[in-house]
Amino acid sequence: MPQFKHFPLPDVGEGLTEAEVLAWHVKPGDTVSVNQVIIEIETAKAAVELPCPYAGVVSELLVEPGQTVEVGTPIISIDVDPGGAAPATPDTSGAAAEPARNNGTAGKIGEETEGGRIATLVGYGPRSGAAKRRPRKPAAVATAPAGQAPAEPPQPRQPAAAEPRALVPLAKPPVRKLARDLGVDLRALHGSGPHGVITREDVSQAASQPAVAEPAGDDTASRERRVPIRGVRRATAQAMVDSAFTAPHVTEFLTVDVTPMMELRERLKVRSEFAGVKLTPLAFAAKAVCLAVRRTPDVNATWDEDAGEIVYKDYVHLGIAAATPRGLVVPKVRDADRMSLRELAVALDELTTTARDGKTPPADMVGGTFTITNVGVFGVDTGTPIINPGESAILALGAIRDMPWVVDGQIVPRKVCQLALSFDHRVVDGQQGSQFLADVGALLADPAVALTY
Repeated sequence: MPQFKHFPLPDVGEGLTEAEVLAWHVKPGDTVSVNQVIIEIETAKAAVELPCPYAGVVSELLVEPGQTVEVGTPIISIDVDPGGAAPATPDTSGAAAEPARNNGTAGKIGEETEGGRIATLVGYGPRSGAAKRRPRKPAAVATAPAGQAPAEPPQPRQPAAAEPRALVPLAKPPVRKLARDLGVDLRALHGSGPHGVITREDVSQAASQPAVAEPAGDDTASRERRVPIRGVRRATAQAMVDSAFTAPHVTEFLTVDVTPMMELRERLKVRSEFAGVKLTPLAFAAKAVCLAVRRTPDVNATWDEDAGEIVYKDYVHLGIAAATPRGLVVPKVRDADRMSLRELAVALDELTTTARDGKTPPADMVGGTFTITNVGVFGVDTGTPIINPGESAILALGAIRDMPWVVDGQIVPRKVCQLALSFDHRVVDGQQGSQFLADVGALLADPAVALTY
């Protein structure tokens, strides 16, 4: 006989408690195999594709795109024995009606089965029909005078007509979520589905109805757009609030003549070992940070409040802030301090491409030790970046512009860039922060300085 298995939403890593369904790659009736990708979800870290744990036929998709689901919630039902014989229809007459609640004839939740029972989750909801209800005490019958018919006993009030208004309307969880997002009151709707179930079309139609007229001259509501805060945006916002109100930020700025760095970049681009490599100013900044950390390890340390310790790390997991259609993410280049300039350039190109495609795995966005945010790609000169939680410093790389600069007493056009370093003043003192920023600037202003490290 058919055997149905539910696949619950798994924890895809780092203790995340929920995820948003982006798209299904299967539909009811499709045959699936083990490890076949069936759904794409978005966690607070990244978009993730989930493989199927069973082989069989898709029976039902239990969640819909756009729905936010908690870890452990069933998301799909799969018949792992589609060739089995269907169970016989049970006899629901007389005493056989009661066992019907445990066999395959049970209806959908909220619907009455042939046995008279309303299908619900096990252990919850109403029991069998009115026959099971405790009988009311009969009202006293008045004795009629001789020759007259006895008075009609008072009939108990039938609450059935009023009760449905007090009950929560029937609607599937995705429909309820859609109603919440659109601001539609389900109690005001009449479902067009079977047994009065409210459908997505009912909610969409109600949402499209003209709203109550605004006061004359005020049409601002019709020119506003509301977007639910969720996924990467919610996680980023919470992380920034936690950082801003936990770590005492200090930001220092430095303007650097990076003409020698840009000249070196042009020379390296024509060398055979850099053929096909996207060598950007960000790669030079990443290399400079890794070298400068050696002299100022404080910027690569972590404040551990629970343990009462400062943790110094002998490795650099370099985070690169990347703007994506789903929000800001910070994937990491592991052991960036062990890479050459060419290796860093290749890793950065792959990292940013993957991030913009929304394919960065969650494991690549945790465990960073230092972050660079390249605001220069947006034409911005500088800013005051907020430190990522768990780190002690972040460097903002500004736009490189042609500007007048004094060289040997003469004003000449040079390639100039502004750097901004924010650091946690609990871990990094002003001396260490200033020294680190000066070292990064010196390495970008004169790449030959790297030979002294």
